[in-house]
Amino acid sequence: MLAAYITETGAPSVIQYGELPKPTPGIGEVLVKVGAVAVNPIDTYIRNGTVAMPLRFPFVVGCDLAGTVESVGLKCRRLKVGDRVWGSNQGLFGRQGTFAEYACVDEKWLYPTPPAENDAQAAAGALVGITAYLGLFNFARLQTGEVVFVNGGSGGVGSAVIQQAKAAGARVITTVGNPEKAIYCQSLGADVVLNYRAPDLDDQIRHYVAPIGGINIWFETQREPTLERTIEMMAPRGRIIVMAGRQARPDFPLGAFYVKDLSLLGFAMFNASPDEQRACASAINDLYNLGRWHPAVSITLPLSQAAYAHQLQQDNTLDKQGTLAGKIVLIPGS
Repeated sequence: MLAAYITETGAPSVIQYGELPKPTPGIGEVLVKVGAVAVNPIDTYIRNGTVAMPLRFPFVVGCDLAGTVESVGLKCRRLKVGDRVWGSNQGLFGRQGTFAEYACVDEKWLYPTPPAENDAQAAAGALVGITAYLGLFNFARLQTGEVVFVNGGSGGVGSAVIQQAKAAGARVITTVGNPEKAIYCQSLGADVVLNYRAPDLDDQIRHYVAPIGGINIWFETQREPTLERTIEMMAPRGRIIVMAGRQARPDFPLGAFYVKDLSLLGFAMFNASPDEQRACASAINDLYNLGRWHPAVSITLPLSQAAYAHQLQQDNTLDKQGTLAGKIVLIPGS
């Protein structure tokens, strides 16, 4: 099979594209004929060695996939040949990744793809959709009518937060970097969309939340959180979600934090159990079937351009070039 893989960690240029043996499903695994994969920041960190994971070289990169079950291993109970599936959490903890024509995946990490959803959409919404759901509902316990602020609404996680929060009856404020991204976030249902470059940004946020006493949930998607300004704008008993920024060491105003009864909640999606992730996936599928979930595909490329895709993701994640609105999706065989 053709695959995008590495034999050492390093820059995007270490990604090779070529033939590897087609895998055979083990106990509890299925062989998926991959229809689409998506690129995530965590993929770039594993590839360059920033996030240490046990890697068996040649190592196929990638977490997300969508496709069709081609064969099943022993003791598979949930899936059968011909099922369309999507999933994430591959390429982690010794598991091979997804950037290939075929991937063997334990069926506990796979979920049925809604009939009307194509593989590109399903792959684009995998990691980011589960991440948003975990943050909003498992950790922050979002309630109807609350105000959610999401920093960076046009990205993969940000766009998922907007849609899921609105579907739950929340009011959503978000920030973007240009008018085109503002229009996109408004189309997703965001109530207030602000330019993060505006010199009076914080005053604009305060104006909107003043009648209700502040922000109930601040969903931070950026790698450098500004907790001092965040805490000042929170409502009593508000919840701050952090899920990025491994090297960040922000100032923390302890007094302002605890006198408001605030909570700071950090999580990594890949720590969630199979049962927790399956519950999120089921809820996301329900939203799609109701027309409330539209995974954001920014650009679609052939799998052979995996190295370029990693460079593009890295440019936006680390260098903040702002050229993406949604996910990079790669298509095997194209």
